[in-house]
Amino acid sequence: MIVACHACQKSNRLPAARLSEEARCGSCKATLSPPSQPVAVRTAEDFAELIGTSPVPVLVDFWATWCGPCRTVAPELEKLARERPGALVIAKVDTDALPQVAGRFDIRSIPTLILFRSGRESGRVSGAMPARAICSQLGL
Repeated sequence: MIVACHACQKSNRLPAARLSEEARCGSCKATLSPPSQPVAVRTAEDFAELIGTSPVPVLVDFWATWCGPCRTVAPELEKLARERPGALVIAKVDTDALPQVAGRFDIRSIPTLILFRSGRESGRVSGAMPARAICSQLGL
């Protein structure tokens, strides 16, 4: 997974298994805290690694750039990421860029949010909703 350094803005590759831990920037050596913003999933391999090895729950937002409700729920997911760094990873999968991942999970409408725990789907909701409703419906 690619995480930007807060100090120097350089991109750092971190194994998904370490996203909930502190690490060091490869460039400036500043501390990289657990992500407090949603993490973009760039490949199917990154997705598999993230849900398969993350020690904390992963909430995946299946979305697309042209989707109005997806843009509505995005700030709510950012809010969740800021509130729970190290305890929850918010990941974003662009269904247009990764249709094979969306197809694997039978995504029929977007936004669809799927919660993964220990590599397994543990909850799913569709549609734009406030952060509080997302947490309530997914048991977060």
